[in-house]
Formats: sequence, structure tokens, C-alpha cells
Amino acid sequence: MSSSSGQSELSQFRNFSIIAHIDHGKTTLTDRFLRRTHAVTDFQFRERFMDSNPIEQERGITIKLAPVRMEYNGYFLNLIDTPGHVDFGYEVSRSLAACEGALLLVDATQGVQAQTLSNFEKAKALNLKIIPVLNKIDLPNAEMEQVSLEMMEAFGFNESDIMLVSGKTGLGVDELLDKIISTIPAPVGDASLPLQALVFTSHYDEHKGVVAYVRVVQGTLRRQDLILLATQTLFTPAEIGIFQPHETPVEVLKAGEVGYIATGLKDASLIKVGDTVAEYAHRSKTAQLPGYTVPSPMVYMELFPIDGQDFNALKDAMGKLHLHDSSLVYASTHSKALGNGLRVGFLGRLHADIVKERLDREFGLDLIATAPSVPYKILTNQGEWFTLTTPGQMPDLSFVKEIHEPMTESSLFLPKKYLGAIMQLCQDHRGVLDSIQDIGTRVKVTYRLPLAELITAFHDQMQSVSSGFASLEYKVTDFALIDAVKLSVLVNKEEIEALSVIVVRDEAEEVGKQLVKKLKEVIPRQLFEIPIQAAIGGTVVARETIKAYRKDVTAKLYGGDVTRRQKLLKKQAKGKKKMKQIGKVELNQEAFLAVLERN
Repeated sequence: MSSSSGQSELSQFRNFSIIAHIDHGKTTLTDRFLRRTHAVTDFQFRERFMDSNPIEQERGITIKLAPVRMEYNGYFLNLIDTPGHVDFGYEVSRSLAACEGALLLVDATQGVQAQTLSNFEKAKALNLKIIPVLNKIDLPNAEMEQVSLEMMEAFGFNESDIMLVSGKTGLGVDELLDKIISTIPAPVGDASLPLQALVFTSHYDEHKGVVAYVRVVQGTLRRQDLILLATQTLFTPAEIGIFQPHETPVEVLKAGEVGYIATGLKDASLIKVGDTVAEYAHRSKTAQLPGYTVPSPMVYMELFPIDGQDFNALKDAMGKLHLHDSSLVYASTHSKALGNGLRVGFLGRLHADIVKERLDREFGLDLIATAPSVPYKILTNQGEWFTLTTPGQMPDLSFVKEIHEPMTESSLFLPKKYLGAIMQLCQDHRGVLDSIQDIGTRVKVTYRLPLAELITAFHDQMQSVSSGFASLEYKVTDFALIDAVKLSVLVNKEEIEALSVIVVRDEAEEVGKQLVKKLKEVIPRQLFEIPIQAAIGGTVVARETIKAYRKDVTAKLYGGDVTRRQKLLKKQAKGKKKMKQIGKVELNQEAFLAVLERN
């Protein structure tokens, strides 16, 4: 059956998602579902089947969500996979909005984590039917009783509600599929009403244009004139269909069903996640579905090709990536030291790392990336607001009245014995304690933390002080006033904008000392002396000097008057002075990483 033929058949459909912390086995369980329901044959199957990108498969994380329709015991199960990282939280929320239920998956060896709690709250806010699932019960170090108690305490489940499964061996999977059918409600919707369909993600296809993944909320989707309400984009679908698991064309999609629309549009930025698809003829009386927002970049980096001739190749590559990922924002920039490059906005640090890796792998680009920065809101003395995305855009402080930085509500989940170390870490990063909550043998700590602190070395330090047992989930909440300055870095008396950072005024001198010390370690020595300075405005607050390589020009001398030796040394000193004046210092990627590692 390729599509439901009547409204009564909606009772045979179940739309659900799997939500979990990273590495709790969500993709392995999805693979098991695909094999158990024969959605893919043994010949077609490969591990991490739903992860199409090689980076997803290697890192063991889902970056781009993907849906699939499975048939089991006469029912159609639409599984809408979700990304597994905090950077893609908005896509998770829109995916959940396309479902009636969710499997809350917890690793029996790791227990409840920060992202588990966050995703549970998202699902609860949407009134989804939640089925608790304890995964990896086949492992010898599984602590089923303890983790079950954690789930009962954290989420209010009864012990009888918790399903015990192993995605790897298939243990308990049949019972879980039966539970999905019996517990998650069938979708509702009136196929006779005007069309309303929720866009929960999209991808770009060279032949079909932008392909929008949709959940039909009401009405019937056909190949007719359609409009996207948020962007007021008109289009006529080239094709509509379902995922089995590959794209399979159908004639219609009715209320309650999940499928795709091949829009034929060539501009991915016109298809916004969370937008509403409506019939063009009924556009005036069709309301936008709730929950739509425009995700804004929260981390910015500048990318420069090591070979200046690769700049056009970098622009072309970024344009192609933008077709597949409309959340990328980029613009041209220029640095005296590094030449032409791009200033790129990302959803978060992981998003930035993935894009950089794709530029390297798929396009063969050798790049230098500056340290990530966050957007600051600047209020000038004239009462005008503007957003600053890189330290190089900071105006002279005499023109600035106020600087506001993005703040987060950060939840950390950890064993109780690491509480003191984690609290000290958060305080060192300008955190303000909000709440502490005991959950079994673990504790949930909520802090108000600046986003600028989270995107540097915070995560690595958190893992270090907690022996890898702490997990972090955050969301950007607002902007707060900060007394900040721009810390400039001068290498051989030439300012390197790409190395400059925005720091709290009280910490500027200490940060400057750490930064120049780290740069001294990573910048290669030359045949001339290199001064490295950190400055605020025209005031140098820290300095280190990289000594020159010394060539023994008198090595070949033997005998003779001492004035011969002095003459050679004087000539060498004169040559080094000239070299210092005209010499160029080559900066490597380690110099830019030093900005991150200064803590």
C-alpha cells in the first residue's frame, strides 16, 4: 500500500520519534526496526542505515534527521529520526511536532543524561505519548535496576512502563513495536479541510530541487499550486511521496501522514524548518502552524584558504553546502595577514566542526579557521544597536555605550561526587547557580552561563574534572550587559585581527598573558626576533619574544685578529635588523587554536 485510501485508515498509522542523549543507541535501535519490519532487505542493509553522511557514520551521531515508513502487523509506522546534538535542538522540536508519540531511550550503562532531560521536556510540552525504553541491556556492565530508578525519579514513570531492549541483539524489540501500536495514538486530521502541512526538515537534490519533509496536519496534499506561508514562496511540486525508506512517489498524502514534496525550487533558504505548506487557492484562510522561528547563528568563525588562489573554490564549496544546509550564513571578509576569506555563522561548535570537516573531505580545501566567537549586541552613544559577529568589527570603545552578550540556561548532569569540581568550573567561567536537583545517584545542576564561555574549552574541562561522567545541555535565553574590551594581538608589531578576542575587562590582562605565552610556543621561530604583544587600544598589557635562530657566522674563522670576528658579527646584526623590518611571519592553525586553549 503506497498511501492511505480513506480517512478511516488513519487508525492504522503511528507517527513517532526516538529521543535520546548522544551514543545511547538510537541509531542502532532504528537499524533493528528497519530489519525487523523488512523495510530494508539483508542485502540492502548496512549499519547506521539512516545516516547518509560518512561523518555521521564515523562520529556515531545523527546530524541530519531522516524519516522512514515501516509496515508491521498491518500498521504503518512513521519513524521520524532526530538529530542527536544540542546544536540542532530546533530541528528536534519540529520533528517532535510532527509526531504523536516518542520513545525516550536511555543507555543502561550510562543512565539519564542532560540531553535526555531536555528532550523529555520538549516532548512533554507537545503533549506526546512517551514510552520509556532502557537500551543495551545485553551488556555485562548494564545497571538496569539503578537506571530504572533514575528514570522513575526523573520522569515519574512506573517501573511497569519501562521497556527493556537491546538494539544490537534485537532482544525486546518485538514487544516494543507492539507497545508503540497499542500506546501511541493514531494521528488525527480532516482530509476535507484546506491543506496545512508542517515542514520539519529538507534537503537539496540536483534533479528535484529542494525536497521538503512534511507532516500533513489537515487537508490533502496533491500536485497542485502550493505556497509556503512564512516566505510567501509559490511552487508546484514536481513529485510527492513517502519514505520506504527511500523516496517513493505517491499520488496524495492525507491528513496525519508523513512524506516529502519535491518543490523544484533551487534556493534552499526559501524552505524554512517549521514553515507551513498551504494550497495557493486557500492561502488567505489558512493559518500558520505554531512554533515557527528562524534559527539564528550563535557561533561565528572566519575561514581562510592557506593558498589565496583557493578563495573562489571556498566560495563555491560553501555555496554548495548552503544548498543542503540553509542554516549556514556566510559573507566575504579580508585580513591583512591571511588574505581573502569567509565569515561563517553556525548553530554551534559541533555544527562548525562538521562543516569544516566537509570542506576538507568533500572539496579538498586546506583552511585556517579562526577561534569561534559569539554575536554581541552593541549600543552606540547615538542610541543605535548593531550586532557584532567577530572581534574585528568592534568599534573604538569611546563610541560604545553598552555591550550585551548571549546568555544560556545550562543544565549539567553528573554523579554527586563531582559536584564540587563542576561548581568550581562553572564559577570560573562566570556562571551563576540557578538550582540543584538530586536524581538518584546523580545530580542536575542548572547554571546561567555566558555562551562565549561554553564555546571555548569548557566542554573538555568539564569532561576532565568529571572523569567523563558529566553531560551538558544548554539553550540561549537572552542577552546580558557585560563590561568587555577587545584584546588585540600584534605579531612582529603587525596587528592580526583574526587572533583578537573580546574579553571581560577585569580578565583582559591575565588572558593577554596566557595568550601571548601560548602563541610563543606555537609560532615557528625565524631568523629574526619576533615580538608578540597583547594590547587593549594603544596599551600593551602583555608581551613575549620569540628569539631568533642564531647562525654561528664565525665558525669558519681560525686565527687572525679579533676585529675580523667583530666585523662579521656586526654585519650579521645589520642583516637581521633589515630582515626584521621586512620579514613576514607565517602563522599556522596552531596559532589560532591557541586562542581556544588559553584557559
